[in-house]
Amino acid sequence: MSVSSAVVAAVSGLGFGLSLIVAIGAQNAFVLRQGISGRHVLAVVTVCAVSDIVLIAAGVGGFGVVVQSAPGVLVVARYAGAAFLIGYAVLAARRAFGSAALSAESGRTTAALGATVVTSLALTWLNPHVYLDTVVLLGSLASTYASPDRWFLGAGAMLASVLWFTALGFGARLLGPLFARPRAWRVLDSVIAAVLLVLGLGLLCIG
Repeated sequence: MSVSSAVVAAVSGLGFGLSLIVAIGAQNAFVLRQGISGRHVLAVVTVCAVSDIVLIAAGVGGFGVVVQSAPGVLVVARYAGAAFLIGYAVLAARRAFGSAALSAESGRTTAALGATVVTSLALTWLNPHVYLDTVVLLGSLASTYASPDRWFLGAGAMLASVLWFTALGFGARLLGPLFARPRAWRVLDSVIAAVLLVLGLGLLCIG
């Protein structure tokens, strides 16, 4: 292993990780909303980043082969994830169109820390796309690297997750002035509801 090959692997992992994570999805939508509301942001960012680190480590370590050989695991995750996403979409829609959306302050979630952490875990671990991205795709890419370099690839991807969730969660507060208006919360929750519903129905239609 050379220093140059390790750097190339790490940069490749960083770029590949960002390409997988920077997209509109249930997890990112939840982190964004928590960031704007300013509630339990550190906990949410930590849960999402640590979960990604664990999954990336599993993929680099070869667990992707196990997942590919046991498709039943993804099937269970698919239906559980679909049910959760659709349910959360309904809650977001109620916030958007119900009386709770009539004040800007009501947009700030009052969920307890425990409930927020559980939601973060569910949006991460019940999403089969997370396994496909971090465990299977990243794991497949890592398998093309020599043993020492593949972990630098994984480290780059882990850094991508940490940077992204930190920027999304804590950077979202810059949108605070915009979300001082009730209509902005309605629009945000409407978009979140639509995204989660499409993702949930999409999971049911796979296969």
